[in-house]
Amino acid sequence: MSGDQHAIVPRRVSFDWENTPLHWIPDEPVATHVINVLHLLLPTGERWFVKVLKEALPLVRDPGLRKDVKGFMGQEATHSVQHAYVLDHLAAQRLDTTAFTRYVDFLFERLLGDEPPLGMPVPAREWLRFRLSMVAAIEQFTAVLGDWVLTADGLDLADADEVMLDLLRWHGAEEVEHRSVAFDLYQHCGGEGVPRYARRIAGMAVTAPMMLYMWVWGAAYLIRHDPQLAGRLRYSLAGHDKAVRKGLLPTWKELGAAIPRYLRRSYHPSKEGSLLRALEYLAQSPAARSAVGAIGRAAAS
Repeated sequence: MSGDQHAIVPRRVSFDWENTPLHWIPDEPVATHVINVLHLLLPTGERWFVKVLKEALPLVRDPGLRKDVKGFMGQEATHSVQHAYVLDHLAAQRLDTTAFTRYVDFLFERLLGDEPPLGMPVPAREWLRFRLSMVAAIEQFTAVLGDWVLTADGLDLADADEVMLDLLRWHGAEEVEHRSVAFDLYQHCGGEGVPRYARRIAGMAVTAPMMLYMWVWGAAYLIRHDPQLAGRLRYSLAGHDKAVRKGLLPTWKELGAAIPRYLRRSYHPSKEGSLLRALEYLAQSPAARSAVGAIGRAAAS
């Protein structure tokens, strides 16, 4: 069991995107598309999570951790599917993302795939450990982002689309809920002592700049190809920071501070965010409540 001592189970949610506008934060295309980068990265990225963890599962000796990993995999698979549906919705609104997502596919399926890229002579066990360290590092950021979106009142004040907010907050709450699992799995399978810690540092050293680059590139792509903007706007740091000041995006400090916390030898993700707040949202999320109701109706039939 993870450090949170909480059972992790997937929720088979669904969302109706029919009435969600392209700019789901009204009059805020920069904030809309910076957040929309999630939809570009997560369908393939979270399938990759599941694949890496499935590869590591036979190495797990602790029954509680094994149960958590299976629950984590179920949640991440659902996240992947639901964010892929958003890409379909963007395409229906004439914002085609395939030219960008092919690079995301290449990153996760080729560069970080089953075999080391370019024939690098890395032993299979070591390659698995490195990829687990990257999953743990990415999960550090998703926990921080998940906790942020649960308290991002600026999105409510801006009259953001309710369905998109529920997707983001349901997903964010589950990221906080399973915040410790990837880290615990890495610690379990990542060897011992200094080499294990050094690999954890290496995972973050690769992950942090990779995520920053992909996010800026993704936001720029979405803004540049937005049919409603028709080339009148470009992504800029000034525009991004303006959205941050409105409370529509997390601050750079919030994101950057996650890195030194993670690098402490004594670090554990159970300290990230509020599990209570996450569970409270999951108890009231329209999509999560509908999923629970559907399970209940199926059981009664």
